[in-house]
Amino acid sequence: MTVEENLYQPRSRTAFRATKLLVGCYLGISVLTLAAIVLLRGDAALVTDAVWVRVVIVVASALLMFVSAVRTARGSRRAYRRLRILSGVMLVAIAVILAVPGAFPLWLKIEQGVCGLVLLGVAALVNGKHLRAVFAVG
Repeated sequence: MTVEENLYQPRSRTAFRATKLLVGCYLGISVLTLAAIVLLRGDAALVTDAVWVRVVIVVASALLMFVSAVRTARGSRRAYRRLRILSGVMLVAIAVILAVPGAFPLWLKIEQGVCGLVLLGVAALVNGKHLRAVFAVG
């Protein structure tokens, strides 16, 4: 079967739908977090410079991941590869944030933990046997 034929299998459609939903949740959480830090920007204990940098990076990665998820569902191998890489990189970054004591406020670590759980689902889907087979070269 070609990539195009594999894209429209029910199992593929379900995986793409779930991936887009999870990445959309990650994007939504990230945007809400950015809105929260804008509202709380006057509280230096809650919103540090590190929080600003981290949240802006997360929103940018979430936007890129969402666009990649949509393009992946349309059959783009490059977008699929980008989605696999980004989900893995962001999971590692979240693990570091959760592990480093005192670098970020507790509320952000909780938010990042939730994002990590969502991204764990994304990583499991996009690195799963079925989608790897859909985008296999050859």
